[in-house]
Amino acid sequence: MPSQEPPRRRVPKPARSGNDGRSRPASRPAARRPGPRGQRQIRLGSPRPRLRLVSLGLTLVMLVFVVRLLQVQAVDASAYAAKAEKSRYLSHTIAAERGKITDRSGIALATSVDAYDITADPSMFTADFTKVPDAPEQAAALLAPILGVDSAVIVKKLRTPDSPRYTVLSRRQTPQVWNQIKDLKRVLAEKASKASRAAKGKPAGGTVSVLSGVLQEASSKRVYPNGDLAAGILGYVNAAGRGAGGVESMLDKQLAGEDGKVTYAQSGGRRVPTASSRETPAVPGSDIELTIDRDIQWAAQQAISEQVKESRADRGYVVVQNTRTGEVLAMANAPGFDPNDVSAANSAAMGNAALQDVYEPGSTSKVMSMAAVLEEKAATPGTHVVVPNRLHRGDRLFKDDIDHPTWNLTLNGVLAKSSNIGTILATGQLGKTQPEANKVLHSYLSKFGIGRPTGLGYPGETQGILAEPQDWSTSQQYTIPFGQGLSLNAMQAASVYSTIANGGVRIEPTLVRGTQGPDGRFTAAPAPKKTRVVSEQTARTLATMLESVVGNEEGTGTKAAIPGYRVAGKTGTANRVDPKLGVYKGYTASFAGFAPADDPQITVYCAIQNPTKGSYFGGQICGPIYKKVMEFALKTLQVEPTGSKPARLPVTFKPGE
Repeated sequence: MPSQEPPRRRVPKPARSGNDGRSRPASRPAARRPGPRGQRQIRLGSPRPRLRLVSLGLTLVMLVFVVRLLQVQAVDASAYAAKAEKSRYLSHTIAAERGKITDRSGIALATSVDAYDITADPSMFTADFTKVPDAPEQAAALLAPILGVDSAVIVKKLRTPDSPRYTVLSRRQTPQVWNQIKDLKRVLAEKASKASRAAKGKPAGGTVSVLSGVLQEASSKRVYPNGDLAAGILGYVNAAGRGAGGVESMLDKQLAGEDGKVTYAQSGGRRVPTASSRETPAVPGSDIELTIDRDIQWAAQQAISEQVKESRADRGYVVVQNTRTGEVLAMANAPGFDPNDVSAANSAAMGNAALQDVYEPGSTSKVMSMAAVLEEKAATPGTHVVVPNRLHRGDRLFKDDIDHPTWNLTLNGVLAKSSNIGTILATGQLGKTQPEANKVLHSYLSKFGIGRPTGLGYPGETQGILAEPQDWSTSQQYTIPFGQGLSLNAMQAASVYSTIANGGVRIEPTLVRGTQGPDGRFTAAPAPKKTRVVSEQTARTLATMLESVVGNEEGTGTKAAIPGYRVAGKTGTANRVDPKLGVYKGYTASFAGFAPADDPQITVYCAIQNPTKGSYFGGQICGPIYKKVMEFALKTLQVEPTGSKPARLPVTFKPGE
């Protein structure tokens, strides 16, 4: 049996001495964690793989950021910069101040006052911004009654705007309207603030937000201080701020000026005051001074409006002209309209009928026939003209406005009694044959301005109708001499009499005296064109003959006589072409003349279309209008009577003399 050796004792190693020669104690054995008997002890793995994975993930994320950063700042830098610029900066037009329109004395007929364009930032009406799904509808319900705009229109502008950050809800609203909106915004903001405090700081949705995006821009509004006075001349300005009729349209470029532009930084729909901005200032429009005299315009408009109403007529017009300069002192239409509220106007009354209506003048046209006869020396004022009750010419039997026995009239008497038959007989002497006579008469009618533009350049103006003489029908050869078969407008008719009053020289009518630019400098309008139509002697003779129409008891224009003044004039009563039916129906009554007859300064022309109550004769219903307007104009312009006595030319003759 082997012997067993006694266990060896482990001798502890001597402790190593340090540098200082002292001994270090032996290492303490690690303490073991107590654990349940038989359970295997868990050992932790190495952290290095996890660190590598996290590092790889972070690297990939940073790589994505770097790539995106390179794309934004290098590859697509300009595109993103442009988008940022567009989002941050807004550009708005600065409307130029529209020039004034004044009468000849500088009294404002059309001017502009401060106003506001009500705008909005559509992005501030979204559900995300307002926390309200129907914010546009709520805002529209609040704004529609104030702006006078249909709520559906406002909703459409807020939901589908042309620009995501800017839309115009209504233009040219008064300061009072903007003040109403501001007050409403303030009230809603106060309610929202109280609701927010009651909710202990929780955001209150809706009420304050639905109007927070409503803004304003300074603008101007066109106003007409005298209401409907001279509306036919002035026209009006449309919703876009552009002239839409009359002088407003004719001279829109000068009146409008040049709009400016401002670009500024914004945030939340509000301008950032500390940010830079770029602005191109607007250039104001020029002021326009018309030839119109406001007071004479008022007198003419009152007179024609009253008579049109009394006669239950379709319409009427009065033109007043300075015979020496061609300046139009008044051009009144009835019915008219108020350019301050075109929405309430009758579309048929919104133009300038005195320039746009075309009609057959009737007997007021006879003065041109007589001018041709005198100028061609085919007759003199004393030439005897035997006028039967009926005259057969061509395919028609002609008569005067009344039945009468055979009249023994002078040429002066033919004009004074307005005989159609006498006029046909007199103009028949203009040529050896009727075609030759037609050609001569046509040349004079053309020189008087019939069938040609007046020279005003007015929008929508008619030039009338005057066919070439070879195209005159069988009946036209004999009706044109007494004013049927040709057509004109009221301004052309007035110009005919101004030509006679001005010694036979036609001056193109003018409406504009000049313009005053933003620098305050006045520029006179170009001088009107002048044309000699008949000799001065013929014009003086005609003026004397026209006095017989008013001053002689046998004349047709006695109601136009003005005490203290010598008056020259002519009545007219024409068959009227109904514009709807295209046939003769009703009458055109008219009167034209000038005063003082021996030193003419003012021409007045009046016409009334289709009078249906009372008289329809020109001398009866237009003669009194002529008198009212002429008297007023003579006093306003301080024209004194000349004091000379009129020549009494004979109207009739005795057979055998």
